[in-house]
Amino acid sequence: MFSFFIKKGVRKTLKRKDSDAGEIGRALEDFRASLFNQFRSSEGAKHQQQHICGPAIALSFNFLVAVGIIFMNKMVLQTVQFKFPILLTLIHYVVSWFLMAILKAFSFLPAAPSSKSTRLSTLFTLGFVMSLSTGFANVSLKYNSIGFYQMAKIAVTPSIVLAEFVLYRKKVSFAKALALTMVSIGVAVATVTDLQFHVFGACVALAWIVPSAVNKILWSRLQQQENWTALSLMWKTTPITLIFLAAMLPCLDPPGVLSFDWNFSNSMVIFASAILGFLLQWSGALALGATSAISHVVLGQFKTCVLLLGNYYLFGSNPGKISICGAFTAIAGMSVYTYLNMRQQSNKPSPRQAPFCQNLNLAKKMAAPMMDIMGPNLSN
Repeated sequence: MFSFFIKKGVRKTLKRKDSDAGEIGRALEDFRASLFNQFRSSEGAKHQQQHICGPAIALSFNFLVAVGIIFMNKMVLQTVQFKFPILLTLIHYVVSWFLMAILKAFSFLPAAPSSKSTRLSTLFTLGFVMSLSTGFANVSLKYNSIGFYQMAKIAVTPSIVLAEFVLYRKKVSFAKALALTMVSIGVAVATVTDLQFHVFGACVALAWIVPSAVNKILWSRLQQQENWTALSLMWKTTPITLIFLAAMLPCLDPPGVLSFDWNFSNSMVIFASAILGFLLQWSGALALGATSAISHVVLGQFKTCVLLLGNYYLFGSNPGKISICGAFTAIAGMSVYTYLNMRQQSNKPSPRQAPFCQNLNLAKKMAAPMMDIMGPNLSN
């Protein structure tokens, strides 16, 4: 009789544990379905990008990749003697499109918003200004010095402020305007000793300012207000960019590309540059989605000042006391601007709280029956 009750109790316990295991399985399925739906919908993919890659991570990622591609492109243009900046940009975008096609084939590419939410003309404009921005930038670097290139980049900041005010009535506070002015003056002083330029290169640099400003504004706005992620927006606009870059090839690149020595080592250096180009485009899009167009420009100025001071302290280069003082002035202005941005962002509610709370509730639902099963075992 005693063994009968024991067997009956064991049967009840096993039945309860089987039921609890079924609840755990259902909770796991709900949790996995929630994550899958978030990744496969534009709103969910955007929240996942914001949750994983915040402003600090996005800006740091973009900074490291930007510094790395500077040295890699220097190797391509000087060591390998690849004198075709537009073709190099085209190769970068072809490799980027190929890598995104692989991600899409394995269903790792985030979903894009519906075609009704974003006009086709907006995507076409973004692809067009991307081709002008990246193509003109590489041509400017070929004909002009780094100092003149940075002086032209300073003009992008007021262009962005003016364009955002005209298009979206977005205003900048007096404190931020003062910090941006401080940054621009500091960078100008830091690079004033290196202002060598070519007439054609100067014209290209001036033509680059407006497309660069519009490019950054559209990237930031589409991600922040229309549920685009960095990769999904890159996937949609890269084919348009490739078409316009191919049209720019005969106009801006010199002849002789077929006579270039396409040996294995040269090809691998160009391919490595293309991989970094994909990471630069992705990290730049993440930074624009997490911050703003002006913050991304300020990050570029910070990169210039860090490289200048790093060459001085690590490699013994002597840019002069005036340039060093200008670099420190620019970094001080960037610090003030960053502080003002962080204080403004801290006063805004985070859009990531809702999906995070939903996942937390699912996790609690999943953990509850598991604790019921583990409780008796732990007491023993």
